[in-house]
This record gives sequence, structure tokens and C-alpha cells, in this order.
Amino acid sequence: MDSSQLNRRALLGLGTRGAAATIGASALAAPLLLSHQATAKDEHQHETPTQADEHTAHGQSMTMGEVDLDRLGWHPDELLTDFDYGEVTETRPDGTVVREWNIVAFDREIEIAPGLFFPAWTYNGRVPGPTLRANEGDLLRIHFTNAGSHPHTMHFHGIHSAFHDGVTGIGRGEIAIGDQHTYEFTAKPFGLHLYHCHASPLKRHIHKGLYGTFIVNPDPKKRGDLAKKRHPDFEESKEWQEFVMVMNAFDTTFDAANEVYAINSIAFQHMKHPIVVDKTRPIRIYLVNVVEFDLINSFHLHANFFDYYDSGTTLEPTLRTVDIISQMQAQRGILEMSFAEHEAGLYMFHAHVTEFTELGWMAAFDVRDSVV
Repeated sequence: MDSSQLNRRALLGLGTRGAAATIGASALAAPLLLSHQATAKDEHQHETPTQADEHTAHGQSMTMGEVDLDRLGWHPDELLTDFDYGEVTETRPDGTVVREWNIVAFDREIEIAPGLFFPAWTYNGRVPGPTLRANEGDLLRIHFTNAGSHPHTMHFHGIHSAFHDGVTGIGRGEIAIGDQHTYEFTAKPFGLHLYHCHASPLKRHIHKGLYGTFIVNPDPKKRGDLAKKRHPDFEESKEWQEFVMVMNAFDTTFDAANEVYAINSIAFQHMKHPIVVDKTRPIRIYLVNVVEFDLINSFHLHANFFDYYDSGTTLEPTLRTVDIISQMQAQRGILEMSFAEHEAGLYMFHAHVTEFTELGWMAAFDVRDSVV
């Protein structure tokens, strides 16, 4: 393990025993010590460990302590299922629904692991930003205000005019500090998309936290009965347990290498607090990768397989019966799975890049026979 790797791991309290002392890690790592470190007696005296000692010595490697959720201002469980449909302000004679949102970009420090804070740039004060959801064919108006410390934009992956592309030097271009702009376009194509700041330098604006998920429900009148299971207005969708998972990471030392990896920003959150699911109902995951500084990310499910819909723009799977998929930055897809034939218990999922896993991108489903 080279010195850069040791520095990255020690910062999050994930160095090998003695590594923090070796590289002189700061007090920042103090509250982030490993929960799996063995006692001195186990390591140096070679006494036979008890069952409890064995669990302590060889349990999951995770940060200790908890993020202050009151200070953070949102609950990680809520980000999984918080679909923002905006405000319906008009229904036109031709049936077109007009939806509107207010999005504000501003600087805010967020806690990404216990005792570890990151100076983020946010949409509406959170990272990732709100999950915007609409129906295919809706007219969308996103009223954007830049209250941050730099010029920002909102660039949507979807179909729209050049004027509303949210790119430096194109159309409306960057939105200056204190300025506003309304992005307006029709919700299409159906599927799983994202939005992010596209101001220069792009890598800084994305890495600092200006991104979010954008979902367009397919119209069953145009797409047929298969679309009903993805459209919340139809009974066929009610059995599904839906979760939004944004794979992200944070370069806390600003050296173009990430020290913390997560889904929805908090390292190990859903390993410490597994996501409760009902085994009798299928699961749908809206998965988006926005990690900067790493070329690829991945999702691996333990003890089960899933169907994968790349970009969510088809109603038939791109891949069937797989247990791992890879995504480049901005790539996204829908995962569908079932635990109906499994016994109740904890089923892990994580990045299948071991460093990402050890630095926070590890989670689990708590599969139960029934959920009230």
C-alpha cells in the first residue's frame, strides 16, 4: 500500500493498524476509528479470543459513531424515497400538465461521516439535490436561483432546447451570483436521468455536490401496459418498493483523489442502518453514478440477481439476471429484483472496487417476512 493510499484510508479511520501513527494522521480521523480493530491482548499476547472478541476482531470495517442528522437537516432514509413532483400550476386544454419547482444553489457544510465535514455546494441545501419526478409529456419549469459563491447552472440529461441546456457559453449560459433563470422543457424521454451544474470548471462543480436525480414516468397510453408498473398513478406500480441511490464520493483534501465513498453522501449509513424491505414485494432501484476523479463505479448485490435497464429508457431489461453492473460518471440505470424466495436476513450490496467499499460505499437490505 503506497503513501497516498494510506493517507486516504487513515483520513477516514480505515488505515491498517498503526498506519495513522505512521503517517501522522490529524485529529480529524480520531472519531472515525475502525470498529473491527482487535484488542492489544488479542494481537500481542496471542490468547484465545472469546466469541465476542472474535466478532470484534473480524467484524465489518466501518466508521464509529453517528452523523448528527439534526444538524445535517435531512434523514438518509428520506433521500431513498423522497420523490419531488413539484407543484402542478396548470392543466392545459390539451391535457398537458405544467409542473414547477424552486431550486436554490448555495454553499453549505455537510457531515459525510461521523465528525468529518465537507464544504459542499448544494441544490436546496442537500447532496444529492432533490429527486425531481414527472410524467412523460409534462411541461416542466424549474425556477433556479444562484445564492452560492460562484456562477452555477442546472444541466438536465433529457431533451430540451439549446437555450435551456445549462452550459457555460451556450444559450442562457451561467447564472451569475444572485441571478435567476427558469429552465423550461417537456419531460422526455421517459426513464432515469440526472441533472448537475455544468459551469466551469465542471469537475469542481460536480464534485462539490451540485447534482441530483431526474425521473420521467412512462406514459401507458403511449407505451402500453408494461409502463403501468413504473407509473405511480397505476395500481400495477403499488407493489414495488422504490429507492433512489446516487453513488457519490468526496475529495476531502482537494488533491483530486476521493477519501469518502457513499450512496446518498453518508459513508456506511445503510450498513449501520440497513434498508428495511418486505420480501413479498419486488424492489426497484434508481441508480445514478456521479463520482468524480474515478473512471468507473459499480453495484454488486449479494446472494441474489437483478434485471438492469440502462438509462431506464426501455421497458424490457438491457441485462437479465446479473449481480453486478458498472457505470461511468453520469451513467444510470434501473435495477429490479425480488427476495420472495429468500429467507429473511441481511443482504449486502456495495461497490465491487474494494477501496470504494472500505471507504464507505457499503450497504445492506434488511429483508423481512413482512413490513407493517
